[in-house]
Amino acid sequence: MSFMTTRQFPATRLRRMRRDDFSRRLMRESLLTPADLIWPVFVLEGEGQREAVPSMPGVERLSLDLLIEEAREAHELGIPALALFPVIDASLKSEMAEEAYNAAGLVQRSVRALKDAVPGLGLMTDVALDPYTSHGQDGILDEHGYVHNDRTVETLLKQALSHAEAGADVVAPSDMMDGRIGAIRQVLEQEHLANTRIMAYSAKYASRYYGPFRDAVGSAANLGRADKTTYQMDPANGDEALHEVALDLAEGADMVMIKPGMPYLDVVRRVKDELKVPTFAYQVSGEYAMHMAAFDNGWLDADSVILESLLCFKRAGADGVLTYFAKRAARLLA
Repeated sequence: MSFMTTRQFPATRLRRMRRDDFSRRLMRESLLTPADLIWPVFVLEGEGQREAVPSMPGVERLSLDLLIEEAREAHELGIPALALFPVIDASLKSEMAEEAYNAAGLVQRSVRALKDAVPGLGLMTDVALDPYTSHGQDGILDEHGYVHNDRTVETLLKQALSHAEAGADVVAPSDMMDGRIGAIRQVLEQEHLANTRIMAYSAKYASRYYGPFRDAVGSAANLGRADKTTYQMDPANGDEALHEVALDLAEGADMVMIKPGMPYLDVVRRVKDELKVPTFAYQVSGEYAMHMAAFDNGWLDADSVILESLLCFKRAGADGVLTYFAKRAARLLA
């Protein structure tokens, strides 16, 4: 991009266009609407159950009956899709994560019920094993405690297929195993589920911003002091993210995700500029928690900062944002 340098002050006064609301609106480069938002939600067993997540003020784990009510409201607000995350009972967790592909499991039942209740609302499911493993890792461990890539992919295939057969519109592998997008796409084609979309968490970093989420789904205690650096990306790397995204696209991903969000907006911009594909970002639990702490202490104005934080994703090139602020933002935008 080149800029004219011959027109100087006072011939050029950039403040002229900032003078009035109408001219600011006319030259506005990025626009945020409810259609840009995906709302992550946590579902648990039971009826009439509502549990606060202490590290995420305002976020609750909901039983399916209450979640359906919230989903209807989200749809009415113009939010296109929910991203569903399960809270799995400890008794169902195991080394091999068999519950992940149980056709009668919590996610599978929730998908069927939500699609019946709010058919026009898009439904995205998390394809990852950490809510289901007794060790809290996203995959199957070998005898040395290392996450075995190909064995994990075998289980992810079963999980993704069970979600698609239940009616999920989008399966979203967030595990960062090599080759899982191509394998999932192949099995979806074989099972005549070609229209099930894949949102690949292609550039998911081994970030410390995920702590509150792990509290919410109940995997933090299982993970303990272990980390996920052997499969999630090094926060120092940007070129590697382009490589990961390109590979997932070649394997059949329809959309790609960068996670976390605001600390990685440079990656969002590079992916959008260089690959020009549907690109999403996740304003993760740690980002949410930091904002809420500042709001609760009166350090920042909540409504305006929420909208500003989401608008920056659009400016960086994101087509949409997964955010726990989705419903609040949609109300403000309305």
